[in-house]
Amino acid sequence: MSDVQHHPPPGHVAGPDGPWDEVQERIEETGRAVVHTTWGQWLTPALLDPGLRGLLGRDWPRYRQRPAPAGRLSFAVSRVVVKHTAAAALQVPADTLDLAYLPGGRPVLRGLGAELRVSLTHTDELIVVGVSRAGAVGVDAEPVGRRVSFELLRDHVCTAEEAELLAALPDTERTDRFLRLWTLKEAYTKALGQGMRRRFAAFGFRWDDAGGAALAEDAAHEWSFATHLVQGRFLVSEAHRREEPRAEVGAPVVPVPLPEPAPEPLPDARIIGFPGPRGSGRR
Repeated sequence: MSDVQHHPPPGHVAGPDGPWDEVQERIEETGRAVVHTTWGQWLTPALLDPGLRGLLGRDWPRYRQRPAPAGRLSFAVSRVVVKHTAAAALQVPADTLDLAYLPGGRPVLRGLGAELRVSLTHTDELIVVGVSRAGAVGVDAEPVGRRVSFELLRDHVCTAEEAELLAALPDTERTDRFLRLWTLKEAYTKALGQGMRRRFAAFGFRWDDAGGAALAEDAAHEWSFATHLVQGRFLVSEAHRREEPRAEVGAPVVPVPLPEPAPEPLPDARIIGFPGPRGSGRR
C-alpha cells in the first residue's frame, strides 16, 4: 500500500481566497485533506478582515489576551486557516463555524464533530491543517534542521526496537529519522485526542520495504500514515484512521449561524520514506 497513493503531499493555500478546489476534490475523493501555508502569507488579509472578530468567535478573548504580539498574530492566523480549511471541506462560510477545544487542546467544530475532524500544527512560520470526514486525523510538523538529543530523548520517544534501529545509524541520518518518528507519534496521539498525555515509548512503528510506516500493534490496518518534506525544510507527518464517511462526502453541511458579535475596534513537497533493516530503502 503506497503512501504516495493514499496520502498525496499537503496542498498549499496562499491565503483566505485559496485555492480551495484541491481541498474540495480530496474530500470528495478520499474524505480527507491536509494543507500547509505560512502565517506571513495570511497575516495581512486576516488582520484587515473587518469580520475577524466574528471569524475567531470563541477564540477572540484568547487572541486579545496574549501579551506577545508575535504569539497573538500567529494564534489568530492559525485559527483563521483552520476555519477556512474546514469551510472549504464542508462548503459553508467560514464565519458560520464554531471552533472549540477538548481537554488537552484538540480542536473540534462545535456541533459538527461527527461531520468533520480537524487537526492543527504549527512550527516556526509553517501552519498545517488536516481535515477528515472519513475518520480521525492528526498532523504534526518539525523543522528538518531541528537539533535534538537522541541519547536524552530515546527512552521517552522510542520503543526498544526503534531505539536499536536508530542507534545503528550515522548521527545525521539518525537525527533525521528520529524527527520523523517523533512527528509520526505526535500526529497519531493528536488523532486519538491524547497528545503528549500518551507515553510515546509505549507504542511503536514498523516499516515496510518501501519505507511506509504502520503501527506495530495495528494488525487490522485501521491506521495509515505518511511523512512529507514541505517547503524543502519541514517534516510534516499525518495520521488517519480508516473509517467510512459519516455523511455523504461532498454534501453541504449547514451549521447554526453564530450570534453577531458586538463591534469593537481592532487595536514544494515530496514523500518521505523510512527504511526498515539496512538495504530496504532510503527516505
